[in-house]
Amino acid sequence: MAERTAAPAGVLYARMGVCTQPFGGLGAWLAWVIDIVLGRLDAPGGLMFTRPAADLVALLTLSGETGQYDAWRSRVSNLPEFGGNLPVSALAEEMETPGAEQIRALITVAGNPALSAPNGPRIEAALGRLELMVSLDLYVNETSRHADFILPASTALEHDHYGLVFHALAVRNTARYAPPVMPKRGDTRRDGAIILELCARLHARRGLPGRVRSWGLRAMQRLGFPRLLDLLLRMGPYGAGFRPFAKGLTLSRLRAKPDGLDFGPLEPCLPARLGTPDKRIRLAPDPLVADIERLEVFLAEDTPELLLIGRRHLRSNNSWLHNVQRLVTGEDRCTVIAHPDDASARGLETGQLVELSSRTGKITAPLEIDEGIMPGVVSLPHGWGHHREGARLSVASVRPGVSFNDLTDEAFVDRLTGTAGLNALPVEMRAASVATSAKVAGDE
Repeated sequence: MAERTAAPAGVLYARMGVCTQPFGGLGAWLAWVIDIVLGRLDAPGGLMFTRPAADLVALLTLSGETGQYDAWRSRVSNLPEFGGNLPVSALAEEMETPGAEQIRALITVAGNPALSAPNGPRIEAALGRLELMVSLDLYVNETSRHADFILPASTALEHDHYGLVFHALAVRNTARYAPPVMPKRGDTRRDGAIILELCARLHARRGLPGRVRSWGLRAMQRLGFPRLLDLLLRMGPYGAGFRPFAKGLTLSRLRAKPDGLDFGPLEPCLPARLGTPDKRIRLAPDPLVADIERLEVFLAEDTPELLLIGRRHLRSNNSWLHNVQRLVTGEDRCTVIAHPDDASARGLETGQLVELSSRTGKITAPLEIDEGIMPGVVSLPHGWGHHREGARLSVASVRPGVSFNDLTDEAFVDRLTGTAGLNALPVEMRAASVATSAKVAGDE
């Protein structure tokens, strides 16, 4: 900490790996607290905010939408909502458990919870019992194979694109518009157009308030994505507004710059980004402070012998790129990585098939021994496990791998946030049995 305090610049940056474990809420909060106490929030060289050309955060703030937490809870495990959403760790039980608010229909958009949600086999079983399931996807994957309807989404090259989210998370203030690269095939539509149509039809069935919302959605449909983007750009911090011949950003001017526009480095803008009434930061919210007691109890307990963490590869992009043959060739990347001490203690060698087991399941994969991983920790990449019957993916016949989320536990959550504990999961590791090794070799 002394070195961090003395440094002229620096930031403690916590992302997904910190959040997806049983104390993810506390971990993310403490990272912010350290940056704030050291004066690194909203300061050059520290943690800063963008001023995006299409500023959705500013628009939501003007409408009063500044975020929410724990406004209501899931009906089975009593997990808190965040921003109107429940954690995916509650999905299976909410589909399985009868009651007035039981999930009986589901829409997935470019998602694959059978491989990406905790206890994937339980998710798959629940998907098979839904009354209706609709998927927006390019493939029949491990999740969409359960769908009654797969709506034809266009590919990224068939429609125009503006990175609303990623320009808001950039390290400079930038804007770039990309036109379609190739014509749209058949009756495909972009995801947003499909979602707008589904929402408009659903709202139209819900009396007058629903019909009013439906009319608003229909108006957005008629405007189309380019006109909606033009409105956002005109209303943004660099926008031309709606005055004739005014200088400033419009979609037509952005289109004329195919390499995009750079509006300069990030600048301090914290007050405009704070949603608190007095524009001051609450460093110690009651729910976070109260959760420290749970951490203290945990730290006093014995640590499990082995903890599982995930990893991702650039050639995978989660699981989306696994259906590209060239990207799944070469060395097998769906391997268990362990420290030499942990391997030696169990009589294991590099290349040997090992079995990892948890409360919810077990998998078998080749072992890699690497001094770069911490003792007491093993790592398995997520997004694999393409051997499910009914999925139509070419990777299934090449190198299906095993699913990380066959091991994860939907009950192993951060009770503060409800987020699934996808990291720091207690597991056991042993040499795979001869029968299991023969079966894996036969599957491949």
